[in-house]
Amino acid sequence: MSIPLEAIHLLEDKLKNLFSNYEFLKNENEILLQNATMYQQKLLEQQQLIEGQQKQYHLLKIAKTIEGSKENTRETKLKINTLIREIDKCIIQLNA
Repeated sequence: MSIPLEAIHLLEDKLKNLFSNYEFLKNENEILLQNATMYQQKLLEQQQLIEGQQKQYHLLKIAKTIEGSKENTRETKLKINTLIREIDKCIIQLNA
């Protein structure tokens, strides 16, 4: 064979190899993007779960302080005052 013909065959082989690698990487990229989307969804669900648990904890904490044990009377009074201020703000906004 002549040198130009060998160079063409070598170039064709390299192009086939390059195209094969491109297809493989393209497929791998699609899989990784799907996985990333799935993990982002799971992360969002976990964050929502944590927020829900934090709200429940906060409500439980308020319920315990409002329960009015003798050792937490000061904290209970502060919570009640805070709740009254929040109610007053809501009433002012409703009247505006």
